[in-house]
Amino acid sequence: MPSPGRNIAALRASLPCRHIVVAAIAAWLLLPIGPSEANWLTDVFKGKDKDKKADANAAAPKHAAAKHAVAKHEKETRHAAAPKPHQAVAAHVKLAALGPMNHSPAKGASSACEPTKFRIALDVGHTAESEGATSSRNVTEFTFNLRLAQQIAEKLKAEGFAETRLMVTEGKAKPSLFKRVNVANDLNADLFLSIHHDSVPNKLLEDWEFEGKKSHFSDRFSGYSVFVSHDNPEFKTSFAFAELVGKEMKAKGLTYAPQYTMAIMGHYQHPLLDKETGVYAYDELVVLRKTRMPAVLLEAGSIVNRDEELKMGSSERRDQISDAVVAAMKDFCGPPKPVAAAP
Repeated sequence: MPSPGRNIAALRASLPCRHIVVAAIAAWLLLPIGPSEANWLTDVFKGKDKDKKADANAAAPKHAAAKHAVAKHEKETRHAAAPKPHQAVAAHVKLAALGPMNHSPAKGASSACEPTKFRIALDVGHTAESEGATSSRNVTEFTFNLRLAQQIAEKLKAEGFAETRLMVTEGKAKPSLFKRVNVANDLNADLFLSIHHDSVPNKLLEDWEFEGKKSHFSDRFSGYSVFVSHDNPEFKTSFAFAELVGKEMKAKGLTYAPQYTMAIMGHYQHPLLDKETGVYAYDELVVLRKTRMPAVLLEAGSIVNRDEELKMGSSERRDQISDAVVAAMKDFCGPPKPVAAAP
């Protein structure tokens, strides 16, 4: 898009009624942006410093012969017309408030915190419009994610984590990823946890019918997995919490999914960071690398495995997983463990 300042300078040089035209353009630039446009700008541009610098360089005056006064005026006009950073929470993200919101400056997540003030952004993976994977019995992943995340949120609140926020995002898949990031960052959350249920690459799925409808399954793999990103600014803390989640899942008798280390997974193959607890690196995932706080993604179990799907749909399995997450959160947010004295 051409620079507003350059457009105005050109009009002033060429049109007789330049003052009237400049005033009209300035008034147009100051018109409010509608909600849909504002959300789109937030989703695409927020936090992209490199893109902003590139745009600024592209908008610099190109006419070397321009007088210094005109160049200065263009720069000031362009700077004044630039949109201010979007501060409002994205309009298409719903937050289920589970207690009063404390707007004090967020502190860095650590092994010691106050549960009543610790802000947890609990993200429901996918959306009603982009529902994620489909289970072996034709139930959407979003349905599984929402049901489990609601239970985790309720238990976190019951254990004193009153500022937990349940994030239910609307929209298509890719734009919704940036909406989640923007909301979590705007909330100054101390921790971001995204809830998902697993599948396998399409090439590994087999055909079958359930209740007269065509469906797909893969009974080859099962189990949970936990993901973090090296590109997250709080990677070490993210990894520490991910290990606690994996440890508590294992303590509940659950096993992690080993297939992400296999070449058969193609571009879904990821490095295994902890072979005891099932923590993997997923560096490119937007919600893990663009959030400014520690961020973890939990694949609770496989819904394309026909046996595990039945377990994932049970209240007993949801209790196991939600209890594991709460236990990990309490350990993460508890007092530092005393260091034993050397003999």
